This record gives sequence, structure tokens and C-alpha cells, in this order.
Amino acid sequence: MQAAERCSASQDTVLELLACLLACLKEEIEMAGQEQKTACVTGGNGFIASTLVKQLLEKGYAVNVTVRDPENAAKVGHLKRLRSLGRLTIFRADLSEEGSFDAAVSGCHYVFLVAAPVNMAAEDAENELIKPAIRGTLNLLGSCVKAKTVKRVVLTSSAASVSINVLEGTGMVLDEEAWSDLTYLTSEKPPSWGYAVSKVLAEKEASKFALENGIDLVTMIPALTIGPALGAEVNLSSMLGVSLLSGNEELINGFRMMQTLSGSISFTHVEDICRAHIFVAETESASGRYICCSVNTSLPVLAKFLAERYPRYKVPTE
Repeated sequence: MQAAERCSASQDTVLELLACLLACLKEEIEMAGQEQKTACVTGGNGFIASTLVKQLLEKGYAVNVTVRDPENAAKVGHLKRLRSLGRLTIFRADLSEEGSFDAAVSGCHYVFLVAAPVNMAAEDAENELIKPAIRGTLNLLGSCVKAKTVKRVVLTSSAASVSINVLEGTGMVLDEEAWSDLTYLTSEKPPSWGYAVSKVLAEKEASKFALENGIDLVTMIPALTIGPALGAEVNLSSMLGVSLLSGNEELINGFRMMQTLSGSISFTHVEDICRAHIFVAETESASGRYICCSVNTSLPVLAKFLAERYPRYKVPTE
């Protein structure tokens, strides 16, 4: 708020008004002199990352964003529009290239590692998902070590790293101590097994590297993330989230498989998970892993809810 707006002409005397203006101006000068913190967000044109960038700018951060192709207007146009909120710089970086994050991370206080390979239908999961995820995570952390300015790294993982296990009975509660069953995933190879394995191994390798190199690492574990997208592309989680309304049978089957593998359908809102990212970055006492989940439900309950709320979409409830 400007000094003139805070000091009303209704002050009792002219001297009181002048004193108020001087005090407010001094405060604004001191605030302007404070160092502006810089955050780096990798994979900045993605669904979660774009909203995270927006929230960081709104909080007064300078933001460095990495994308694979800064010249692709369709993918970075929405990021450039966010420059109206504050200082945003777009860098080219690729998870597969060692050192490509050095420039973007240099001088940053916080680094948000959101970028990750996502290919649910990968035919060669080992080489298309698992190895690239681990290599990319370590490449980014290596850049953080070189920077010597990074106070904390926040890694975006997935509920897939926690929730896929051989279920026996009901009432199982999964918390931050839980991990998806790698033996089951690699032997049975259920749909999207490579993605889940990549998330588990990338997390574990990141934790090991951070411990060995003195990096303060915190991991966020979002459930299926839905909500408004800033970019033009509709991401997979959003399409999955509305599949009962769209009638896309392939995606509805994805819901069924999700419930079979994890025992429930779990959601979080994109704005909530981004606020949580910033909260754990700024909160000194934060450590370890944090699951971010707003609701746990089942496919029948979700279908019934949507059918009653949106009858025109003819949501199947069987």
C-alpha cells in the first residue's frame, strides 16, 4: 500500500499527517532494500508447475523457469503472460543434459523440482521412464550443489510412489512412511508400472544424494491433481479427473485400475498442492515427505456424486 493511501488527510494536524507520511515512506524504502528471493521451477510449463510459478510471483518472488523449448510459443505463452505479476526469466534446460540447469539454479534460494518424464504407455519403461527420471533428478541436484545458494529443494513426487501395493483386506492407512511395492510392480507389471517405479527410485536416489551432498530436501507427494490449468494443453490428470463426465471409457478404466492398485481414488487441488510446495520451502522445520491429499473416495461413490450433481452428463453409476 502506498504511503499516501495509508495516511489520511483527516489526521488531526498537518504535523501528524507529515509524521505519518515520513514513517510510511521510511518503511517502504526499507522494504525495497530487502533482498528479493529467487526461486527456480523446473518443467515450468507443466500443469502443477505453471500454477506454482504464478503463486510464487504473487508472493513477491523472482522466478526462474526451465522448459525444454523456450521458443515454443504454444507451450510458454502462458508463462510469458505471467510476467505482469513480477520478474520471471525463462531458461532452456533438459533433464537428460548434465549441467543444463546450472544457469537457472544459480543464485536461487529455493528450487522446485517438478519436471519429470511422464509416459504412462511407455513400451520400454526402463529406458523411457525409470533411468531418465533418476538421471534428471540427479542432474538437477548436481546443479544445486554447484550454485551454493540453494537453501532448500522441494521435489514433486506422486502418490504412485506410496499407494501401489498388494492389498490384503480393508482399512489400510498409507502415510509418509509407506512406499509402493517395487517387487510387485516389476514382477507383475500392472498398467503404468514404470511410472510408479520411476517415482519411487527417483525419490530414493534424491534422498541419498541430498544426504551425501548436504542438500536440504523436502518431498511433496500429491494425489491425483485436478483444477484449472493455466496452459492451453489439457494434462492427463485433468482428463482422468473428468472422465466420468466426458464418457471416455479408456480413462474410466484408468480410474478402475487406480482403485484396484491403491484401494481408493484420491484427489488434491492444483492450487492446494502449489501452496503446500511454497509452505514447506519457507518453513524451516519442514523435512522428509509430505502427502498432499484432499479427499479419498471410491469410483462408485464418485460416480454417484457426479450423476446427482450433473444429471445432463449421464454419468454411468454401474
